[in-house]
Amino acid sequence: MKEENVILVNQNDEQIGLMPKLEAHEKAILHRAFSVFILNDKNELMLQQRAHQKYHSPLLWTNTCCSHQREGESNIEAGSRRLYEEMGFETELKELFHFIYKAPFDNGLTEHELDHVMIGYYNDDPEINTEEVEDWKWMKIEDVKVDMEIHPELYTVWFKIIFDEFYHFLEEHKV
Repeated sequence: MKEENVILVNQNDEQIGLMPKLEAHEKAILHRAFSVFILNDKNELMLQQRAHQKYHSPLLWTNTCCSHQREGESNIEAGSRRLYEEMGFETELKELFHFIYKAPFDNGLTEHELDHVMIGYYNDDPEINTEEVEDWKWMKIEDVKVDMEIHPELYTVWFKIIFDEFYHFLEEHKV
């Protein structure tokens, strides 16, 4: 399978090139990404546990799904595509905000992303793709915040950063 390219961007989210995903993470080059947060009607967040065979952050808990846009794909199209590929369902997504972060991994790779954060609502069980996802669960947003403080080692590096932004966004806005 051919390695996917990521879209290299400047600080204004303007495309400046393409690069293979692994190379962008090795060189810590700023690229476009997205993070999807799915909530149910009890205000619980759907978390996924990354599959055990993932090349970084295996078995760690993270947001419902996240990945990289493909060239020519809108943020919402990319989020919807990946949500279906990983979690096996479709729902309407809404983009909330975007921000830039940098997160190094233990294996020498670094996420340096302009991340578009999206929200959607869903009340059923997902049909997870076991190549991507080991497990899933619903958790109250406040419980995620507390658990992340007590057990930070159980969560992906980027989720800890993105969740903090998401949490503060929810405090300041009605979605």
